[in-house]
Amino acid sequence: MGIGKKKEYLEMGQGTVLSQSAKAFLLADEHSNDISHIIITIPKGDDSLARLALLKDSRVSELLKKVSFSFIEGGSSRQESVYNALKYIQTLINDFPKEEQEQAIVLIHDAARPFVSEKIITDTIICTQKYGAAVPSIPAVDTQKIISEDGTIQTHLQRSAIGAVQTPQGFLFLPLLECHKKASLLKKEFTDDTEIWDAYPDITERRKVHIVAGDIQNKKITYAKDIGLTINSKTDKHMTHIGIGTDLHKLVEGRKLFLGGVSIPSEKGELGHSDGDVLLHAITDALLGASGLGDIGSYFPPEDSKWKDADSAVLLQTVWNDIKGAGWHLINLDCVIEIERPKFLPWRQKVIDSIADILQVSNTQIFVKAKTNEKLDAVGNGDAVKAYCVCLLER
Repeated sequence: MGIGKKKEYLEMGQGTVLSQSAKAFLLADEHSNDISHIIITIPKGDDSLARLALLKDSRVSELLKKVSFSFIEGGSSRQESVYNALKYIQTLINDFPKEEQEQAIVLIHDAARPFVSEKIITDTIICTQKYGAAVPSIPAVDTQKIISEDGTIQTHLQRSAIGAVQTPQGFLFLPLLECHKKASLLKKEFTDDTEIWDAYPDITERRKVHIVAGDIQNKKITYAKDIGLTINSKTDKHMTHIGIGTDLHKLVEGRKLFLGGVSIPSEKGELGHSDGDVLLHAITDALLGASGLGDIGSYFPPEDSKWKDADSAVLLQTVWNDIKGAGWHLINLDCVIEIERPKFLPWRQKVIDSIADILQVSNTQIFVKAKTNEKLDAVGNGDAVKAYCVCLLER
């Protein structure tokens, strides 16, 4: 990263990389109640820094009232840190009935993967409960080769049989703990916990690690551009771009009205191929225009059936992740909604907060206002809703 500090403590969204990662699991738990404890391994002496980073997002502080969490000292390697956490978990469940201990599962996640989705978390939990071990994976894009020490290709691998695994990795707790105990006695560094699991088939009762669908957005932050951070140097060229986006949708009965990812009670809702959220569509086009990466139609063609009734928040997140990957970060968004009814003002702050959460930025960077059309044209007659957005990006 070249920044001289732990990337997990860097600011991101309304908190930090660490708080975003934790929040993903806490939000997933709101729907499933599967998670009883969150353990974060940290370097020795980092208690205060880690606590500040975790609790910087007020939403995380609120969610942690329902789930226990602990900081424990990690080790000199990922493997040692995980083993320390597993030993700590053992102290938490020692008094549990034997059956509960045997059913307990653990998810191991890289704190530097803040883009993990609720679906990946939930799918991993379900698959682990069913098979004993699970990991998200995405297909390899590039053709993979094994390279010899002399710099030549040794083995040609079949790309269709290769997957890039992500986290969280899920396991039955007791067998994984025993595998780690055995692994800790060896002078060998395992690449991840699935390798440790597969190294001891007698302990795991030969249970295979099953694959669930990963996501290219669930990337591990490695470079400054992964979170839109610009590192100052003599070679950096500072750029600021403005983008504008607009969208118009017909209002009809029998459809929900979505504005900025918020469902607002109304007699009519947007008619559209996706959920019709005009505000998120306008924001998406503005961001794409400022970054020069295209437009919403090229990203999500309306003739493609897979985008029918799509969640516009997911579409915006997909675009925004690409934009951040290109090194851009948001200065601000200014939006206008043209709608005759219902009144927007009571919903404004909720919409602003929703957009900020989707983009993982501060709500102070977002503003939304609404206008009526004084009963003129389709908007004024209550038959349509229109949105405009202007954004400022920097890299």
